Amino acid sequence: MVNYTYNDVITSLSEKLSQSGFENAQWEARELAGAALGFNCRGPFDGKKQADTSQVKLSAQMLARRLSGEPLQYIIGEWDFYGETFEVGRGVLIPRADTETLIDEALRLMGGRKDIKAADLCAGTGCIGITAKRLLDCAEMYCVEKYDAAKVYLDRNIKRHNSKVISVQGDVLLQDTADRLPQLDLIISNPPYINAEDMEHLQKEVTFEPETALEGGEDGYDFYRGIVRIWSKKLAPDGVMIFEIGAGQEDEVMQIMIQAGLKDVRVRKDMAGIDRCVFGRRVESRTVNLYDELEKRNNRKE
Repeated sequence: MVNYTYNDVITSLSEKLSQSGFENAQWEARELAGAALGFNCRGPFDGKKQADTSQVKLSAQMLARRLSGEPLQYIIGEWDFYGETFEVGRGVLIPRADTETLIDEALRLMGGRKDIKAADLCAGTGCIGITAKRLLDCAEMYCVEKYDAAKVYLDRNIKRHNSKVISVQGDVLLQDTADRLPQLDLIISNPPYINAEDMEHLQKEVTFEPETALEGGEDGYDFYRGIVRIWSKKLAPDGVMIFEIGAGQEDEVMQIMIQAGLKDVRVRKDMAGIDRCVFGRRVESRTVNLYDELEKRNNRKE
């Protein structure tokens, strides 16, 4: 039998990926080799170390999966988000760097506040809620997820990160789900937002991810309408709601939030300069009687 070193395996994987048109073939080859051979591919390693037969076979199996179009993240079983690693697999949305914009905005808007009660809606892996809980030191963080397959990863990641996040199974578009949670200071969500037409033209890799985590209805706004209608009432005074949005969705989502009575509605860009999240605040309205106010002012003058 031919003996393969770690470097040999990486070279072989890289050549096969490159021949199949993968742009980042060398980087992906290191990721696959690291998962198959059990070493940290992102740090220094002994490339001359011998791989055993089972490791070489596993590398070949992983390569076949990748060549079929399956996402790299599913194959290696985990992915990084905001500096931490989360388990991923079939049935759950893969964490993306764009989504880290929501964490940045939550820290900007809520940093320094104490005893925050928060919820991550359509939580999936829980990467948003678990990260926000840690960085904001929330008193309570609820991660709400509807689907069994995704909730498996949510619960695994809560355990993996030794987080005090509370896992809740429920449909965020039902009032009954909202009724199970307390009044909240922060609601953050990366909901499904791809419209029906775009769902017909997804990149091959994306088709491996669950449609339930991608499709936002005919026009892509079903979840924004439903969440704002139901959950804006759960916001405490000065509470904040933050959404991830797709490219070009900012105006419609902002209008949905404004029509529901949220104030200071704004949009923020991601690192690529694309409008990526929309946020708004619940401000308590106060009815003022003009004549009573004038009388108070006159009394103060006297």
